[in-house]
Order: sequence, then structure tokens, then C-alpha cells
Amino acid sequence: MTTQIQLPLKGISIIDFGQQIAGPGAAMILADLGATVIHIDPPTGPLWDHPANAILNRNKSCLRLDLKDPTQRKEALALIAKADVVLESFRPGVMKKLGIDFEILRQENPALVTLSIPGFASNDELRRGWKATEAIVSAASGAFSDMGYNRVLMGLNPSFSPLPLGSSYATVLAASAVILALYAREKSGRGDHIEVPIVAALMEGLSYNSYVVENLPNRYKTMRDHEIEYRQANNIEMDLSYEDLQEYLDPFYRTYLCADGRMFYCVCPSHRNHAKRALKALGIYEELISDGLPEVENLHLPTNEWDGETSIGVYPLPKKWADIISTKMKVAFLTKTSEEWGGIFGEGKIPGAPHRTTQEWVNSEHCEKSGLIVKVEDSQYGLMKQPGPIAWLEECATDMVTPTARMNVTVARALGLLSVNEAARNLPEASTIVSHKGWLDGIKILDLTNVIAGPHAAALLTRFGAEVTKIDTVSPMYDPLIGTFFTFLTNMGKKSALIDIMSNKGREVFNRLVQESDIVLINAPSRQMVHLGLDSESLLAINPKILFCRLDCLGGPLEGPKTNYIGYDDIIQANSGIMSRFGGIATPEEHAHLGTLDVNCGFAGGLAMATSLFHLQRTGEVSRARTSLSAVTNLAQLPFAFDYEGRAPFNEPSGRDALGNNALSHFYKTLDGWIFIDSNMQEQDKLATISGLEKLTDAQDKKVFLTSILVTKKSQTWIDALHQIDIAAVIPRNIEDLRKQYSREINGTAGIDRGSYAFSIYPNHPSGHKLTQVDHYAIRPVEAFIKSVTPTERFGHSTQEVLAGVGYDKAEIAAMIEEEIAGLGWGKEFLPSDGLTATEKVEISEALQPA
Repeated sequence: MTTQIQLPLKGISIIDFGQQIAGPGAAMILADLGATVIHIDPPTGPLWDHPANAILNRNKSCLRLDLKDPTQRKEALALIAKADVVLESFRPGVMKKLGIDFEILRQENPALVTLSIPGFASNDELRRGWKATEAIVSAASGAFSDMGYNRVLMGLNPSFSPLPLGSSYATVLAASAVILALYAREKSGRGDHIEVPIVAALMEGLSYNSYVVENLPNRYKTMRDHEIEYRQANNIEMDLSYEDLQEYLDPFYRTYLCADGRMFYCVCPSHRNHAKRALKALGIYEELISDGLPEVENLHLPTNEWDGETSIGVYPLPKKWADIISTKMKVAFLTKTSEEWGGIFGEGKIPGAPHRTTQEWVNSEHCEKSGLIVKVEDSQYGLMKQPGPIAWLEECATDMVTPTARMNVTVARALGLLSVNEAARNLPEASTIVSHKGWLDGIKILDLTNVIAGPHAAALLTRFGAEVTKIDTVSPMYDPLIGTFFTFLTNMGKKSALIDIMSNKGREVFNRLVQESDIVLINAPSRQMVHLGLDSESLLAINPKILFCRLDCLGGPLEGPKTNYIGYDDIIQANSGIMSRFGGIATPEEHAHLGTLDVNCGFAGGLAMATSLFHLQRTGEVSRARTSLSAVTNLAQLPFAFDYEGRAPFNEPSGRDALGNNALSHFYKTLDGWIFIDSNMQEQDKLATISGLEKLTDAQDKKVFLTSILVTKKSQTWIDALHQIDIAAVIPRNIEDLRKQYSREINGTAGIDRGSYAFSIYPNHPSGHKLTQVDHYAIRPVEAFIKSVTPTERFGHSTQEVLAGVGYDKAEIAAMIEEEIAGLGWGKEFLPSDGLTATEKVEISEALQPA
């Protein structure tokens, strides 16, 4: 039976000046974890008038203050004087102009933690003053111009998505940073000032869309890659229809029509067992074997050394076998409903899920029973279904699924709430010396994760000084695309060891590593914990102070019918309504960005581990931290993932034709390109003061009017005029251009001094390829040190060092390697190649082109 503990942030006081999503969202996470949060709105109310404010401000006490009024500003300062944390999310300098100067506040109280979440970085001289709405940050950062292979092949650029991805990433990173600063404060007595620009959080969250490996082997290019290259080389228009595009998708990575006329998303490429289980469940495995489906034993060899032309478990499959397999899968899926296949795949340990809308997801049995969706009796909307907690500790999970509704209070009442915490505060005297050390210096993490979300959790913490040992199997379970190529981002800053921890000798290695570690991390469903020896009883018997963190796909704070179903980012995109919104209900489409949810789940894993460390530091109690892809999915859909009686229709912008939220928040063509204007009806009179737009207020169809006028002048002319009257607008950029402009060769710094965009070039990457990728630069403390972490090691590079570090001598290590209990690598090359000449590569590329 799990021992109950108090909420980990109980006794922490927070003043939340945040508006829109990211600021209030970070404070929401902290409030969900038990902090006392006083939310302060301007006198006219929230700047974003939306039902989602009921979610963002749950578990908070709310009041309104006019900081321009000296008396009310004094009241705000009185509240701050009793706080542990103060946060805001305005443009740089706004709070200081209003009389809330974080630098002065921290001079007066060195224990205070202050947090700013601007749209663009404060050290970005070009953009820091821009009105940085969600869509403006996305458009400026290439998020709408790099919407994936599908949109490229359909010739749709720019595209639009209403998902608040930037704020979603920034929310989790900002909350993590606050907890880490509080953790360090428990030892030093000193707080910190932290900036988390939404733009930098977005770039880190979309890291898989911006990294480039020069001379990437042909084997990693999909049918869509080849078609794009072919059309570009031959000057052929990108004009594929949605239907034609489906035939360029891998059979294990696409949507299928079912007997009920609804769609099912199958996602099991790159893993031999998952793909085989899928074919057997569909009843076509033996038939394919009879057709000559080959199987390659070692996928990590160069392809010209394979013992067959391809294999299930290879992504991408060559077109010949992709067509054969997908043809049979289409027929098989038509024999059952999408819901039936969902149960078959889930119970059969196969990644796949039926496409559903957000409304269906929010009201699903699984979300309700698992605590992924919670019920709150809001004073304005009545009984409201809201997203559950983003991260939690198992020992207090039941307390986190019963949040209280936002409550309006007086200043006097707020001061009383804060005074209780102030009286109980017990911190060491603040040092007068700033250490400039990492928040997590000396913390050791044992990382047992794979794919994207899990490894990103530990990778996040390396920048703060955590020492991570990454343990992988001696024989790989995934093909090199997921198993190796993705790790260039996920395994940075870690030591890599290959150890069979399920063998007797390997288990002894594992036990020794647990004894030396502070946290064990894994991504797996709960049903595997006892089998893997990762249940609480087993781990605490080895190390009574060991913390544990687990990520999974469909898990929530409580048990639900799908808790043990396995899956990836794409599974939740399909099941939670993201794909139905992005592509349309009849033609669902993967939200363009690889790792859309995966990376933020990793960030949430880091948040969960930080929470566990903080709780241990304060109370001495060990805990098991949790998050899931489903939990962060709800955060990514925060403006839509709720329901209540009388709710307006779920009719947010969707489909491929959507280019904005409405006529005044939209992409428009100009004389020389595009601009995105993010305005609203309250600003139409202001817009009408611009030369050429005088008749806007009279226009019945404002979209038609703006389309006809904006195309008459160049983009920069309109941008200058719009910025002059403080209307949010931007010329869309693409990530390739940003990478070219803001990249420099790796120089031992984390890039936090480089404004809103920062990329590093690794000319001598361990893979043997030149690599360019976004920096770890979103979290920017003033006092703590942010480390520029080392590039990803080759698998097994540190096996001998890790074994020696827990007491094994050279002879014992050699014997374990000989017995394949330990390993030094997965193949001849870190990133397995084609093993082909340039001429052969061209011939293969041509052969892969569709007829």
C-alpha cells in the first residue's frame, strides 16, 4: 500500500502576475503540487477572456490590483514581502515600469525566487518589444512554415495550428526551474531570478524539426523525403492530394479506415516485436511470410551487409514492401470497428489507437477514471471537466485529482494565507556569495529509458549539473532511426553503458548502480514494474533513499482502463483529437512536428524529478514521481480540453484550409510574401488608422477586405505600420533560415546570451557527421550555472568506466563483455550507414521513386 504524504509544495507561497497561458500555467502546476498561489489580475480582469482561465487559476486565490495606483501597488509589494516566488509573463521591462522591480526585490530579500516568462528574450534587441502572442512567436520561429513532410508535399506553406505549443513548453520548463531554484535554496538560503522566453522554450520543444545531420545515410530517408528531393531536383510542383499522400506513408505509421467508418492510427515502426504483433493481430503475418517477407537479424549493420533486403522493424520500409504490407493491412482493418481495434492493440501490447475528437477524449471513461480529466465546481461555469495534473507523486496522487475552484479574495485574506506559510518558513541564512553552481551538481540519475520522452527527462537535468548514466540493452530493440538517430538529442550529456540488467550478473551491476544513484528513471507501463524489479519495495531494499520517476503513454494519477496500453506521441495525438483538429475529422493528420508531445513529456519528467528531490530535501521522505504523454497532451490543448454544460461548440480552427483563428488573426499574402496579423475585434478601430485600412470597420467580410488590401504593399511596410500602433504582427520565418542566421560552432556555452535563437554546430560529432542543433538555452537563471552539455556518446562508450566506477576490476569487466552481459557497441558504426558508394546511393534513390 502506498504511504500518503502531503503535497510537496505545501507551505510555499507564490504571487502570480501571469497572463495568457504560460505564466498562469506555471503557477497552476505549482498550485496543483500544493503551493499557496495568489493570482493578481489587472483591475479590468484577465487580459485573455477565455473559459480556460478557470483551469489556469484553479487552486488559487484571485484578486485584482491596479499597479499604476500607488496604494494598490503598495498592497502588491506587501504580498510579495511574504512570498517565496513571484512570477510574471509580460514583455521585458513592463513590471519594472509598474513599480515591481525584481532586481530590487531580490536585493532586499535574497531568498526570493523571481520568474519572468516573456514572449521573446529580454536580450533580443530586435524582438523584445514586440507584442508576442502565441501565434506571433510560432510564426517568427518557423513553426508555421515547417509543418512537416505532409504539408510540404501538399504545397501548403504557411500552415496554421491553434495549439499553444510555445506556452505549453514554457509552462513546464518554467515550473521546473522554480522548483529547482527552491531545491537549491533549501541548502544555500539564496533564491534566483529566472527567465524562460516562450520563443526559446518553443525552439527546444521543436528540436527535432531543426537539427541537421550532414551526409545523412540514405537508409534514414522516408518515401516522403525521396519524393520531396525528387520534385525539388526536377522543379515539379508540390501538389499531392491528401489521398495520394497516404501512399507515401509507411504501413506501420499511418491511418486506416475501419468497419465503423472511423479511422485508426497504427504506430509501430522501428520495433521488431511491435510490428510483428500488429501483423499477427490483423491475421496477415503468416500470409506475408508466405509472400517472402524477409527478416534481417542485425539491423545495425550497414545495409549492404544485411542478410535480406529489408525486415519488419525497419523504418522506413522500401516502397515495394510498404505497398504489399499496407494493401493487406487496409483490408484487415475493415473487418472490425476502430474501438474494437483499439482494445485489441491495447491489450496486445501494440502501439495504436482510434482517431477521436478532443470532445470525445475529454469525456472518455479512461480520462475520468485515471484522473487525466478532473471535475471542478467553478463559480462561473458550474461543474467543469478540466485537464488533470501535469506531474504528480504517487504518494499524493489522490489529493491532486480533487482541485478546488479559483476563489476571489481580498488583499487582507491573501495576506492571511501567506502569513501562515511565512511563520513556518525555515531556511538557512542566505549566503552573501553567489555560487554560480548548477542547481543539481552532484545528483546522480540512472536512466533506463528509450525513444524520446523518457530520455529527454534526464537530458533536461544535465544542464543543471546532474550526472546521468544511461543504461541500454546489449542487443538493441529498436532499429537505428529511433534507436540511434534520435539519441543525438535525447542522450546529450550522459554516460552510455550497455548492460543486460535482466541477467543475474547484470542485476548485480544494476543494484550497485542504484546504491550509488539518487534517482532511477524509466518509461514503461505500471504492469512492468515488479517484473523489472522497479517496484518501490525492491528499490528501497537496495537504497532506502532512492527516488524513482516513471513516464508512460496513457497513465494518470489513478488507474484507468487504458493505463497499461503502450504508445508514442502519435498515439495520443490520434486519441486526444489533435490529429482530427489539425487535418480534419474525415482526413486526420499527424500534427506536423516530430516530438510535439514527446519532448514536453520529457520536460514534465524533469519537473516530476525536481519535485521529488525538493520534497526529499525538505522532509526526508522518498517518493515515486510520475507524468505521461496524456497529461502533457491536455496542457497542449488547454484552450480546448475542457467541457461543461452549455459550453460553446468544439469548433476551433481545424483542417488544412485554416490559416488563422479568425479574420483579424490570420495569414495574409502581401506584395512580396506573407505576414501574420494577430489582432481581434477590440482593436479594429486601431487597425483602421493605418493607411489603406480605413474602411476595415465598415467591411462586412473583413477577411476578404484584408486579403484585397494587404497584397498591395510589401510585408515590411505593413509590419512597420502595425508595430507603430502596437498590433501583433510578424513576417513568418522558416527554421532553416533561423538556423543559418543564429548558428555558431560549439564553444562551451549554453547559448543563453544569444537572444531568442541559438544553435550549435558540432563539426566533430561522435557520429562522424557534422551536426547542427538547437541549444539548451530556454531556462536562464542569473545565479545558477547552466552547463553546455557534451554531445551524445556512441552506445557503450562508457560501459567499462561505469562498471569500474561501481567496483568491478578489468578481468571482471572483460568477462562480462565476453558473456554479453555488457557491451561496447551496437554495430560497426555509431550511426549505421548504407555502406554504399555515391553511385549506388543514387541508383537506390531512383529505385525508391514511385512509378
